[in-house]
Amino acid sequence: MNPKTMDKIAKIVLWAVGVFLIALLIVFIGYMLYKGLPILSLQFLFGMPSDIEAGGGVGPQLFNTFYILFLSMGLSGIVALGAAIYLSEYAKDTWLTRFIRLSTESLATVPSIVLGLFGMVVFVDYLGMGFSILGGSLALSLLNLPLLVRITEQSLRAVPQTYREASLALGATKWQTIRKVVLPSAFGGIITGIMLAGGRAIGESAILIFTAGTTVSRHMGDFDVFAAGETLAVHLWYVMGIGLVPDRIDIANGIGALLIIIVLFINLLLMALQKKLKMV
Repeated sequence: MNPKTMDKIAKIVLWAVGVFLIALLIVFIGYMLYKGLPILSLQFLFGMPSDIEAGGGVGPQLFNTFYILFLSMGLSGIVALGAAIYLSEYAKDTWLTRFIRLSTESLATVPSIVLGLFGMVVFVDYLGMGFSILGGSLALSLLNLPLLVRITEQSLRAVPQTYREASLALGATKWQTIRKVVLPSAFGGIITGIMLAGGRAIGESAILIFTAGTTVSRHMGDFDVFAAGETLAVHLWYVMGIGLVPDRIDIANGIGALLIIIVLFINLLLMALQKKLKMV
């Protein structure tokens, strides 16, 4: 077959795949928003949940979702950044560094429910944290860590070596080069890793069922890290699995739409931050 014809066929196939994926995404998001947006109201967003009566809200679950996300991303982000800097800038290609990379990649393949059981054994029972926000955040950090380490390391390695050589030639130390040159240049890739890990963490339920629990504090917006920490995703599982509320379908649709809006908002916010820092 003529190479030009093959090229046109390949281009048409790739365009068709791309259009199909975009259309599938639009249909999915559109359907979830169509079913869930009418449910969203101030009472639903900030009201207290109900176990048996209709009309309950998801206020504590909404707060816990952001609180646990902030704590887990903070914990895993600091460790991931330090590990990525060590692996990309300081570590030599030895059996130890290869073992560390193998360990992080292996951790990424562990099912979330296994991490949840590990978190329940270690954080809930052995360390005596109980079903709490702190236990859920620590367990969720184990889920975020491998992805953040891998993406951050690749982003740092993608920075041209000439940037480092130029900085060192001007008299900067290695740490100054990393802090002032390498990290800002790799910021775009790091932001991408944060978006992927954050989106995955927001929708995670298996880990948090075993560590943060399926109940919430009686106080709205409870910052106590040892308080119960049911999130939106866990509440969605609970009302559809074992909940007794008569309007559980409406609650599920509302939570689904709310989770999509939260993920889109966080991604757009981080993308705007990334673009703004590039312009500086």
